[in-house]
Amino acid sequence: MPTFVINVPATSANIGPGFDVMGLSLSLYLTVTADVSDAANAVTIAYEGANSDGLPCDPKSNLITSTALYVLQCNGINALSSCSLRINNRIPLGRGLGSSGAAVVAGVLLANALGSLNLSRQRMLDYCLMIEHHPDNVAAALVGGFVASYLIEVDRSGDIPASEAPPSATLDEQRERELRALAADASLTLPPENIGHFVQLECSSAIRAVAVIPQFELATSKARAALPSTYETRDVVFNLQRLAVLTTALGRKCPDPWLIFRAMEDRVHQPYRMHLVPGLPEILASFNPDNTPGLLGICLSGAGPTILALAVSDFDAIASKLQAVLARHDVDSKYQVLDIVSEGASCESQS
Repeated sequence: MPTFVINVPATSANIGPGFDVMGLSLSLYLTVTADVSDAANAVTIAYEGANSDGLPCDPKSNLITSTALYVLQCNGINALSSCSLRINNRIPLGRGLGSSGAAVVAGVLLANALGSLNLSRQRMLDYCLMIEHHPDNVAAALVGGFVASYLIEVDRSGDIPASEAPPSATLDEQRERELRALAADASLTLPPENIGHFVQLECSSAIRAVAVIPQFELATSKARAALPSTYETRDVVFNLQRLAVLTTALGRKCPDPWLIFRAMEDRVHQPYRMHLVPGLPEILASFNPDNTPGLLGICLSGAGPTILALAVSDFDAIASKLQAVLARHDVDSKYQVLDIVSEGASCESQS
């Protein structure tokens, strides 16, 4: 019986002004190893590694397997194949590094492998976006690199798990399979086609990501609740100007530190979330390319609390400076220096 090995990278969303738009995939992975067996309807889940506390091992409540089951049901398969799942999650939970998005992507790839669905990458993204309602993390995790994306609003009512190009003949078969499943069970909520759209942007190979990770969790729902319901036009224009520049500035072979530093400024989400991460206001106000060699820019990673610094050198020194500020605010932290990886999620079959 086959064994499938799925790897999904961590991601950092927003990158300053690109709220719910931009994402970077990073060299930190969720790995799911699925050993398929011929036992009758037996699915077991076992977690390995440090970032697994509190994660459910019940296939019905686990985000990876509940996502996989949703995808399979939409394709006329009503149960997971019997298998043993070993999950090694290296992505810290609740830290703004895309742990839930990675789990959703892993679940879609798991369903694709177990059901031999042969889904296109675009159709995989559709399924991801029915569960994870923001495209920045899942698009970057699925396709890799520096990614810009947008989402078409769709109806997600129905029994859908909650998150916290092939030839045309294959696409026709895929659609027919989904329609047959819907005819058999009208309660299914199939993803509309092409919910999300993305482009992969250039990012200089000289740039690495310094992730300074406070040792506390911050729920995305809490971070979103801190945001205002309306914005001043000048603040929206401020972000749009910087976002337009950032999409090109990061791709230059020789990154311009001050151009990127200013382009990573934000007035849409970070000012309203600063109080959730003690020390963040001081960090954003204190460090720049003149007083911090190698630094390109600093931002809150996703909803936080991880602080992401993009840099071309002196990575450990930059991390030490940021950690020192957090320590003065009684925040314990760890850090990792990560590559921006061009390859997204993968699934390999081992006989």
